[in-house]
Amino acid sequence: MLTEFFNALWPTCVFAIALMLFIWWLALRINNLGIVDIAWSYAFAPAAIFFAATAHGDLTRRWLIAGMATLWSVRLGTHLYIRVMGHHPREDVRYAKMREKWGKNLKSQVLIFFELQAVLIVLLAIPFLVICLNDRPGISILEWLGVAIWFVAVVGEGVADWQLKQFRANLENKGKICELGLWNYSRHPNYFFEWLVWVGFFVFALGSPLGCATIYCPALMLFFLLRVTGIPLTEELSVKSKGDAYREYQRTTSAFVPWFKKK
Repeated sequence: MLTEFFNALWPTCVFAIALMLFIWWLALRINNLGIVDIAWSYAFAPAAIFFAATAHGDLTRRWLIAGMATLWSVRLGTHLYIRVMGHHPREDVRYAKMREKWGKNLKSQVLIFFELQAVLIVLLAIPFLVICLNDRPGISILEWLGVAIWFVAVVGEGVADWQLKQFRANLENKGKICELGLWNYSRHPNYFFEWLVWVGFFVFALGSPLGCATIYCPALMLFFLLRVTGIPLTEELSVKSKGDAYREYQRTTSAFVPWFKKK
């Protein structure tokens, strides 16, 4: 099993490194670093399909997880493509700050940053491989629980993204805070459901040997969303642009897990 694991993993490493090298070149060429988010999201679909096609685990299990990963990957990638390219050539604030911070060292620093995304692709794709290597016939109750969590998460994330898009499409809402639907119960429901997707993948992987070791995947996503690239910067920018109105939103509304408002 270990030999098959590495035989499937090394081509994924090559793919991820080559993809991010190309995206680095393309991002500098079109002057938009934000396309890395699109590429990162889309990259999981071919990785999962490759594992399903080459591993020798149970056929049903292999293609079930490949289908789950692909649907999530394509939905998120397409959503980000529409958002990023819809604002092109204006760049996401995160990447504008990177340009300012790195200055003359931009090219080399961006290359390092993009290749770190390649490392994340490989690390986060490992649950798919672990699942595809499981040759036990039939899908267990625990694995179906993972499917159920994944389904709720994908639907929830899609709904949150759609509600925010509808809110922003109304010109009367410019400068206002979205409290429509799920956004009334969480300041970042899209981030919550994105994390829940990885919880679903992890629970599914628990039905396979060494699946428990993939707990680092939802843990990593939670760390990045809560402490690094997700909530902190979004909140900082929202407070700057919306002031006391957003501070009140922070006081009354859960930051992450959807919950009832405080009075």
